[in-house]
Amino acid sequence: MAFLREHSPFSNMDDSHLAHFAEHASLRFYADGDVVLAPEDGPVTRFYVVKQGRIVGERLRGSNGETEITFEISIGECFPLAALIGERPTHTLHRASGDTFCLSIENDAFIVLLSESDPFRDFCIRGVSSLLEQVNQNIQSKAMVSIGSGSSLDTPLERYALRNPIVCSPDLPVRKAVARMHDNSVGSIVITDDTRVPKGIFTLRDLRTLVADERAPLDTPIGQVMTPDPCCLTGQADAFEAAMKMAEHHFSHVCVVDDEGRLIGMVSERDLFSLQRVDLVNLARTIGTANQLRTLVDLRADVSRLVDAMLAHGADSGQVVKIITTLNDVTVRRVLELNLMKHDPGIPFTWLTFGSEGRQEQTLLTDQDNGILFVTPEGMTEDQAREKLLPFADRVNKELAECGFTLCKGNIMASNPKLCLSGDEWDEWFLRFIDASTPQNLVYSSIFLDMRAVFGDREPLERLLDKVLTRIQKNALFQKMLAGNAISRRPPLTMFRGFRYAPDGDRRSLDLKRQGLAPFVEAARVFALANGVRDANTLERMNQLAKVEVFDPKDAQAWKEAYSLIQAIRMRAHQEQLNRNEALSNYINPDDLNPLDRRILRESFRQAQRLQQKLEVTYQL
Repeated sequence: MAFLREHSPFSNMDDSHLAHFAEHASLRFYADGDVVLAPEDGPVTRFYVVKQGRIVGERLRGSNGETEITFEISIGECFPLAALIGERPTHTLHRASGDTFCLSIENDAFIVLLSESDPFRDFCIRGVSSLLEQVNQNIQSKAMVSIGSGSSLDTPLERYALRNPIVCSPDLPVRKAVARMHDNSVGSIVITDDTRVPKGIFTLRDLRTLVADERAPLDTPIGQVMTPDPCCLTGQADAFEAAMKMAEHHFSHVCVVDDEGRLIGMVSERDLFSLQRVDLVNLARTIGTANQLRTLVDLRADVSRLVDAMLAHGADSGQVVKIITTLNDVTVRRVLELNLMKHDPGIPFTWLTFGSEGRQEQTLLTDQDNGILFVTPEGMTEDQAREKLLPFADRVNKELAECGFTLCKGNIMASNPKLCLSGDEWDEWFLRFIDASTPQNLVYSSIFLDMRAVFGDREPLERLLDKVLTRIQKNALFQKMLAGNAISRRPPLTMFRGFRYAPDGDRRSLDLKRQGLAPFVEAARVFALANGVRDANTLERMNQLAKVEVFDPKDAQAWKEAYSLIQAIRMRAHQEQLNRNEALSNYINPDDLNPLDRRILRESFRQAQRLQQKLEVTYQL
């Protein structure tokens, strides 16, 4: 029982259920190479927990009789859950690797635990998903910092939405619309058509602007002064999605509609965050309207506090990195706007971002990876346009550094003349990049093939991406080179299920970004580019690849969960570093982790190995 308590799911089970396991368990020894389970043995009748040593899973690879190891099971881990629950034979041969001891119980005792212990049943049915939930709960408990309780960000909007939102027709005078808002003590009114489909919205902020700027008399039909095409989400969308919309576009109301687009409710930023005291939308608006650089610099500390609060209120790692990226985007746009007010170069441009920001996967530890795509004005050469843009870009890069976005050591920045290019120059750059698969270009692939427009017209980038994706899909050699480069960064597991430490950093440290996340990011990128998937975000790429049947849905889910687990542990490490007033780092010592986290890391790295194996098989590497 003492041994079991050190490992999940047993660490969450009642003593009476652990005692039941112990009373019915036998200890079995397997010498190196012994077969523990095989497909030909028939339906599985016993449940096993590794107490010492390890078990490897073997499957035939191809028609030549060769086998490959598909998984490894180490101390404290269980098998074979899927076969036992499905009352079928195992699909994989289980073999002892080294002298191995397993605790084992008969099917009858297993069924008793399955029916009586909620934590055990949850783990058996959901596997690694239940471990992810435990990690997120752990992060939330450490992040609570007296914020108080509130509703989860996963709550459907239909639970927030007011059932009878205040509406009017487009021809109602502004004066009467405002009176209706006042009588109902609301801050907005939705303008709908005869079928109750939202056509516009009018808020108290709009009223203040209308009066202050003397834009129109109060007898004007509200349809002439409303904000058209309000943001609408269905009732099944969650609070997180609404919050991100509000933060990105600086509005404070979202219309909730049914499947036919008819209005069923309204959600305001106050509805989402008043209980939680988590003010994402207000922070985004404050950043987006700051009048000077000093304000933006000071607000970076609020971003860190907000992330802590979001974790405490149930945001998972994928949500948190999107929150950070959204606030970073708002900061970048505001720095650009402030500089345009002072020194407009007069050249139309799109500000590009690459790498983790391009994938919307930034954490609090970030540097700059950006560039400019400009439109050359008539009568001006590309060099002349670049000459006007480069001093502007240099000021922006320096001011972003003051805001906490570290200058890129590799000079992947818009102030670099090689990254301040016209659309035609970018097209030529990518043409050379794809055709000449040099080692340097393959390194660049992890940066420039994950790009996004943050400011300016997005159409030039869309046209460029169309050409780039088409070329990559037609170039099998480039894909194979990308795949070879992607598997060069192996997950940090040794042959004996230990951790392989980072070559730099402390002596016993792992780099969670380069060793843990990068294998997933780079493998997903290759498959996405080869199959025309436009999303740059790693989790979205996996979703899309499952939809087009490049990935098996179950594999995609396992890889997404493993990636999220590593990201969650990384973010918790950042939290703890901030609390200790230490510089942020992606290095952790696995000896400092509890048994659950170490097990999760091993399982997650093992999933990265499986994803890389798929890459090897696909491209015959």
